[in-house]
Amino acid sequence: MSSVISADGTAIAYTRTGQGPAVVLVDGAMCFRRMGPAGPLARQLADRFTVYTYDRRGRGESGDTAPYSVEREVEDLDALIKEAGGDVYLYGISSGAVLACDAAARLGGIRRLAVYEPPFIVDGTHEPRPDDYLDRMDAMIAQGRRGDAVATFMRTVGMPGFLVALFRLMPNWPKLKRVAHTLPYDFRVLGDTGAGRPLNAERWAGAQLPALVMDGGKSPEYMRNAAKALAGALPQADYRTLPGQTHLLKPEAVAPVLKEWFA
Repeated sequence: MSSVISADGTAIAYTRTGQGPAVVLVDGAMCFRRMGPAGPLARQLADRFTVYTYDRRGRGESGDTAPYSVEREVEDLDALIKEAGGDVYLYGISSGAVLACDAAARLGGIRRLAVYEPPFIVDGTHEPRPDDYLDRMDAMIAQGRRGDAVATFMRTVGMPGFLVALFRLMPNWPKLKRVAHTLPYDFRVLGDTGAGRPLNAERWAGAQLPALVMDGGKSPEYMRNAAKALAGALPQADYRTLPGQTHLLKPEAVAPVLKEWFA
């Protein structure tokens, strides 16, 4: 493990593997280097690229300087990009896809962008997130109800109640609870994109670089519509569906696509 210091003094932990042009991977909610898809994907890419995986602030071995803001997470990526030589490819998944787009709109040093399934709700194919959702999530964290926050998040993303109850008995549950306080961070990254309305393309107008937006062929309609909407909102985006994939994307399914896109 290595670390880089972000603009506000927060230490951001990262791992570097492989050789070649630099690729930075941005995790989605509750994932970090020791839990989630970034590690396996890094191993898939390491034969062609120098791959940087990192713990987003508040997770794993990274710091968590208060108060939180999305701008601080963009600064974390800026520090990591500079650590990688100032010339990188950037890939993000789920809420990490949105953070990656925000970084591409604000930062230099990003050569190409690829993202998978930003969890937007842009039309009537899915119930909008309640207006008080983030307030309720903040309250659960403030009250120390980390398990309830994780369960609420799982139900929000469509997990049946019996599976949520089963998850509470699994070995990874304590790990999920340890990063539960970062769930409100992810929803702040998402902003107002869960209201069932079209995206505001101005948010990413500065992302003047080639971008690839992907979804899974077996993902819900609302999520595929979200990916199409983001592809339309980014200034220079291609759109692609990965056959047979869901939001739980298999690293071996996306690695060849990234190798092609970042070649």
